[in-house]
Parts: sequence; C-alpha cells; structure tokens
Amino acid sequence: MALKTNSQLEKLRLSGIRRFSALAARTPGCVSLTLGEPGEDTPAPVRVEVARDLDRGLTHYPPNNGYPWLREAIARRERARGVPADVADSEGVIVTCGATEALAVALTVVLEPGDEVVIPTPAFSLYESLTTLVRGVPVALDTAPAGFQVSREALEAKVTGRTKAIVLCSPNNPTGCVLDAASLDAVACAAAEHDLFVICDDVYESLVYASSYQRFSARHPELSDRVLVAGSFSKPWAMTGWRLGWLLARPELAAQASKVHQYLVSSVPAFVQHAALRALEWDVRPMRDSYRERRDLTVAALERMGLPLVEPEGAFYAFPSVSALGLGSEEFCERAILEAGVALVPGVFFGVEGYVRLSFACDRETLEEGLARLAGFVGALRAEGGERR
Repeated sequence: MALKTNSQLEKLRLSGIRRFSALAARTPGCVSLTLGEPGEDTPAPVRVEVARDLDRGLTHYPPNNGYPWLREAIARRERARGVPADVADSEGVIVTCGATEALAVALTVVLEPGDEVVIPTPAFSLYESLTTLVRGVPVALDTAPAGFQVSREALEAKVTGRTKAIVLCSPNNPTGCVLDAASLDAVACAAAEHDLFVICDDVYESLVYASSYQRFSARHPELSDRVLVAGSFSKPWAMTGWRLGWLLARPELAAQASKVHQYLVSSVPAFVQHAALRALEWDVRPMRDSYRERRDLTVAALERMGLPLVEPEGAFYAFPSVSALGLGSEEFCERAILEAGVALVPGVFFGVEGYVRLSFACDRETLEEGLARLAGFVGALRAEGGERR
C-alpha cells in the first residue's frame, strides 16, 4: 500500500509573495517593494531586554499562555484601544508565535470539516490556506466593486447553511483600506442573524491614518461572545523576526484556544517576554507618521503614473489597478523585475486580478528609486501600445 500524506496539503501553494521576493533577490540591482516588513530595526530599548533576561537565566518553561504580567499588559492595551473588557481580559489573552499562530488557533477552534469561512478579498492568502488546512472551505467575497468595502447584499449572497465564520482585516493587506461603519455593520448583522464567529486580524490597527477608524470589536461589543482578535508585535514595533503576537477572546473561547496553542507550540520563548512588555510601552506614533509620509509620496507618484487606486488609510501598502495596461498582474510584475528592476506583488495572489501590491514599508530612498523605476516601466508599456483605449 502506497504511503500517503495529508490530502489537504495538495490544495496549498507556497507563498507567491515570497516567490516574487526571491525573484527580486536573484535579479542584480532590483529594488524590492514586495514584503510587508518595516525597514526600521526593532527599537534598542526593546532589544536589550532579551540580553537582560538571558543574563538572569530566564530560559526555562514559561506559562503556556505567557507570563501573567505580559498578558495583563496586552489586555490593558487592547481595552484602551476599544476592545470590550470581556474580550480584553487577561484570562482571555494567549501570547502566540506571531499573528499567524493566533489566526491558526482561532480557525482551529471554530471550524469543523466542511464549515465555510467568508473571506473578503483582496486578502492575505494566509486566511484561505489556514482554513483549507483545518478542512474548512474558504469562500471569497469580492469587495473590489464596492471600493474594497463589504456590502450587506454581497455578504448575504455568500452566507449558506455551512457558513461558520467571517475573517476581517482592517486596515487591510493588500489594499491599506479601512472598513467603514456600513461594512462593519453589515458583518455584525450577518454574524448575529446567522450565528457566525468573527475573526479579526488587527495587526495593522496601530498604523492607521484615518480619524474615522473603528475596530469591529469596539463598534459591536454586543457580539463579544463570537469575536476572536489577533494582534502582533511585528508591524508596529518592527519585530517581524521575533514571531510574537497574541489572541484575544472571551475566557470560555480562550480556554479552548489555549489547548490548541499548547499542543502546537507549548509557549513563546521565556526570554522575549520582557522585551514584548517593553514594546507595549514604546510610542509608535513617529513610525506611523513616517509611514504616512511615505504613503503620501506613493499615492502622488501613482497618480502621476495614471494608475488608479483607493487611497490607503492604514498599514503600508498601495494597491493600484494596472488593468488598463493590457497585462495580467503576474506578467506585469515579472516584466517589472526583469525590465525595470523593481519588484511588486501580483494582485492575483490576494484573490483579485488587475491589481498589484506595492509596499512602502522600506526606507524613503529605496521607495523613491522604486517608484521612479515603476514610472519608467509604466511609461514604456504605454509607449509600446499596451494600454487599452
């Protein structure tokens, strides 16, 4: 009898983002605007905490869900940022190996085989992959016709008797768009009417430029019994390599999530948890202001190129349309690397065609060079008659 592996793995693809980043790295002189990774280093006061913990011998097993003082600090921070107290309770906090593990735990907790998860697209491919891995069924909800917002009619059309959860990411990766009140209310209506869980990927909530921003959990505290919130140290504090995040849920949900977390990873390392505590005290406003400046630079440059986009109100991505240039997004990005030495990510990897993702998380000099090369490439495509009229 032939050996067989998990059949669900046949449905998964390796990251297209990483594939284009690797292609950029193999191309001499290429400017990469692909990864959503801050160009800044982790603040020095955060880094030194690791050395202190190692010196004091903090190298043994910590509590599975994280040290109580870190869990309380996370809960306190989240309460201050609008998450209801019954969700942002230290008993419901699990310190995870990044938001990736937090989302994996959340989906494992709520899904049974065959359950459907509505994923507003464009979206980070992780949601689809994790849903598939735990034998759920991802259901894409195309938000492009609504300016990357969630319309109640479109959402209701995707909900079936098998729907179990909705995943939200606001600010969004890859668009940078913030869900407005009508979008949040549409999700709330569906969740209440159809008894759905709402999994909030809030990793970019500290990097918002819009004054009207609201988190789902803050706007709809009446649904706190079905909300799971993933957060991360990666983006606000430039800690991508630390692999630190958290999951919040009401204690009864968190009790189930802690089982999954325990058997997946046991715990995050003991000697990084004081550093995480120090990060929570660090003011991210200067970094956010820097991203806002780079956002403005990027939007102005794309407008000069004639590439339409919805202005990003958070995170560090722009998602312009390239559909008028006559190329699919993969071909556009491949040619941009090979012919212009600038790397972007095809929109098809986020579930929509005709767009590309540009990350402005890098330093300003790199960004300006990348935008100049992109402008030259777009101009060359138009000159060769690629634009449809």
